[in-house]
Amino acid sequence: MSVHREPASVIEADSMHVAVDATASELEPSYYGWRVVLAACLGVMAGFGSLFVYTFSVFVKPLSGQFGWSREAISTGFAIAAVTLGLVSPVLGRLIDRFGPRRIILPCMTVYVCAILSLALLRFGIWQFYLTCFVLGAVGNGAAHLAYSRSISTWFDRRLGTALAFVMVGAGLGAMILPVVAQGVITRSGWRAAYASLGGIALLLGLPLSWRYIRERSANGHKNASTAHTGNSWQEGLRAFPFWIVTAILFVSSISMNGAITHLSPLLTDRGLSTGNAALCAAILGGSSLVGRVLVGWLLDRFFGPHVAFAINAVTALGIFMLARADGFGSGVLAATLIGIGAGGEAAITPYLLTRYFGLRAFSTLYGVTWTFYAAAGAIGPIILGRAFDVSGSYASLLTLLAAALGIMAMSNFLLPRYTN
Repeated sequence: MSVHREPASVIEADSMHVAVDATASELEPSYYGWRVVLAACLGVMAGFGSLFVYTFSVFVKPLSGQFGWSREAISTGFAIAAVTLGLVSPVLGRLIDRFGPRRIILPCMTVYVCAILSLALLRFGIWQFYLTCFVLGAVGNGAAHLAYSRSISTWFDRRLGTALAFVMVGAGLGAMILPVVAQGVITRSGWRAAYASLGGIALLLGLPLSWRYIRERSANGHKNASTAHTGNSWQEGLRAFPFWIVTAILFVSSISMNGAITHLSPLLTDRGLSTGNAALCAAILGGSSLVGRVLVGWLLDRFFGPHVAFAINAVTALGIFMLARADGFGSGVLAATLIGIGAGGEAAITPYLLTRYFGLRAFSTLYGVTWTFYAAAGAIGPIILGRAFDVSGSYASLLTLLAAALGIMAMSNFLLPRYTN
């Protein structure tokens, strides 16, 4: 799959009148696509998948202590956000394919910031928490890498894996930094101040650079050209065997990873770690996800994607298995590191494989459908782990089962054929 490049010295990135040097190569720092990558990286860092998901676990005990909610009840808020995100994602994807990412990202990011800030005002019962989680889910993928990946994929071909990986670095940075920031603010000033701080971070990082730099490159480079690209229609994609293999693996991976990530902090503190060390493990998970993103991007540009995916899924399964048996800071760090590598790698693999098998014509719509399954699984994972703890007082047995299921599904990557685009 390749994106046509105009030979002219200057083209328009889109109808926003941004002049771009078309002679610059993807390998050169001056290439406009790398500015899009930087803006997307910081947008993803402040977006739903990083700021909301990776900090969720540090709020579980404070919210439970403040309102008397069970862990299962709090996890249901996460599930509401995840299910809503999954249901809305195909619609968002279709809108992105039709109108371009910029016109979806900016309003979604604005609503998302307001929703995060409103969590600092929780007072009226768990229904308010659930309503806010619903709003976050509705706009979440308009403020995450589903929207940004479409723009990136129009600017890159030979270095698409690397470009997508660097976008996902933003999620890794957020996952590494934001749990520690949130825990630090909670310790000093309380959980309300922590949510207000996270909302401020989302406002500062998400909107300005997205407004300035996020553009989709037209298929032929002209200002007034249609942004249509080659590839399969969404109907053809949904009938294709590779799409459902990718989606099935993603589904099992999401149950396992989101369950483990959401309950990481309470699991480790239950086993004797301090809240600070548990937050540090969460930060290490984010840091290793950053390493996983860069590594996987490099590998995808050099090796067959499904083989890379198998290795990453296997690493994730091992990390979840080790978390089930973690009994100290060292074992917690090792488990978090492996899970982080897997989580980071998976984020780059799915959009990469979709472009290689189906092109860009309906990329965002198909990516949105995969998010429906990812989010549904992401809702299931935290709830069943929360239920397992409430019933048995332990996460170990269920985490072991999830690790085994993911290890088996990882082998399904060998069923994928050669690329078709």
